[in-house]
Amino acid sequence: MSTMKLGWGGRIAVLYGGFVVLIAILVTGSMRQEIDLVADDYYQQELAYQDVLDAGKNQALLSAPVSIHADETSVTFEFPGEFNNKTINGTIQFYSAKNSAWDKNVPIENAQAVVNVERSVLQNTQYKIKLNWDADGKKYYQESDINLF
Repeated sequence: MSTMKLGWGGRIAVLYGGFVVLIAILVTGSMRQEIDLVADDYYQQELAYQDVLDAGKNQALLSAPVSIHADETSVTFEFPGEFNNKTINGTIQFYSAKNSAWDKNVPIENAQAVVNVERSVLQNTQYKIKLNWDADGKKYYQESDINLF
């Protein structure tokens, strides 16, 4: 019975060949990975970021943050008491890190202290919510995370 023994040079060749195959698999997998940008106009957004910082400071001075609650049918945004009897305008951005097709922008137009967004327009995933609004000529900004599983 003869068995073929692999010398040290053969072992190195097998190890090197396995490494090459592993790298080829990783490169192929990474090339097939879909990469979505957070925003197509990220440069313009970066230029206007000081406005976002100022709006965030305005929000921090409020008595409470905007309260966000989700149930089976809707996501409810309750604004603090300072906004009772005031008209609120702005946008609610739902950003999904999993798939940019799931991102939604919901306008807030002439709203009062409570805004409802129907769950039927949203996916069951985790969202980063970017809430921009203004009332009485003052701008506000808040970011929150919500799980809609």
